Amino acid sequence: MEYKTIEDLGNLQGKVVMLRADLNVPMDENFHVTNDARIVRTVPTIKLLKNKGAKVVVISHFGRPEGKGDMKNSLSHIVKDLEKASGYKVVFVDDCIGTKVKTAIEHLRDDEIILLENLRFYDEEKKGNEDFAKELVAPVDMYVSDAFSTAHRAHASMVAAVKERPSAMGLLMAEEVNALSQGLNNPKRPLMAIVGGSKVSTKLDLLNNLVKRVDMLVISGGMAHTFMKASGIDTVNEANSLVQMDMIDTAKEIMKTAKDNHCEIILPQDVVVSKEFKADAEHKTVDLEHIPAEGWSLMDVGEKTVKAINDKMNECKTLVWNGPLGVFELKPFDTATNKVAAHAAELTLEGKLMTVAGGGDTVSALANAGVESKFTYISTAGGAFLEWMEGKELPGVVVLKK
Repeated sequence: MEYKTIEDLGNLQGKVVMLRADLNVPMDENFHVTNDARIVRTVPTIKLLKNKGAKVVVISHFGRPEGKGDMKNSLSHIVKDLEKASGYKVVFVDDCIGTKVKTAIEHLRDDEIILLENLRFYDEEKKGNEDFAKELVAPVDMYVSDAFSTAHRAHASMVAAVKERPSAMGLLMAEEVNALSQGLNNPKRPLMAIVGGSKVSTKLDLLNNLVKRVDMLVISGGMAHTFMKASGIDTVNEANSLVQMDMIDTAKEIMKTAKDNHCEIILPQDVVVSKEFKADAEHKTVDLEHIPAEGWSLMDVGEKTVKAINDKMNECKTLVWNGPLGVFELKPFDTATNKVAAHAAELTLEGKLMTVAGGGDTVSALANAGVESKFTYISTAGGAFLEWMEGKELPGVVVLKK
């Protein structure tokens, strides 16, 4: 691997290792963790470090405290969840720099790990401040970065701190980078990408990068409405869809770039329309030439489109997925997403397709479809996953190159 790994750190017996994790998990109003996936996926790195004899100090950001400490954004709320997931007693320190941290490390027992308070209680974290990074790592010997989901930010804990100590990628970071490299940088071809989202304007960089790198691009969600209009589907309008009229020329340019790069763009062939934006609302499936001019809204794609996507997927060796096909949060408008996801999962389990997915809505949609454990890899990252797909270098990854 071209990146520094924990094996490159050498003997860790008795060494104090700071682990930059992403423990920014969803929580309800009573401060109970509602999804512990990020905590659970941090545990293998913690256990590896502990098994090598290291003293582990875990750090993370949480929420958006904007440089001020407050109980709402305190990492103290996840102590019990981290203890349950890791099997170690967690010593919580209500700061992330200073004498309290040093003292906690000096008194740390073998059956314990340390969790420091939210990095973002200090403005210096988001500013990438080097002095703050030096204070952060002052009491430790080595540094392990395992927060791929924050790797697109040049924050102090992601870049500056890495430079201050012998550093390496954690297991989760390495897993993410390896999976995304196989999915997009060095894929087995043909390579299909599914990209959804409400607006073309928010995913311009992504679309412009993908049409030069993939063999087939499925454009779905609200952004597909703009491409449908750009390709001559006159029944799509501002009353029945999320079409962006000011992006029509841009969509045409993207389609031309795709053609020049031998990338096949796959758009809806039929759509599911509804009279109301709610679950189980009155709905019907129509061909493109029969989309009602008003009074109905495009909510999903129909069976013809699902079959077309799945038939093309059968030809592929790799699938990268970001964004649902329809309004998956409302039944039955999750139908197309569920059927395409189930087909991708089936091909994955048969060993015919490598599947990589990421992004908050995508992860939720695949969980809704019941296939999240059946894909080759599902990324924990949102923004970092998107920027990787856009072809951008991530500061928190680049800094860990050998």
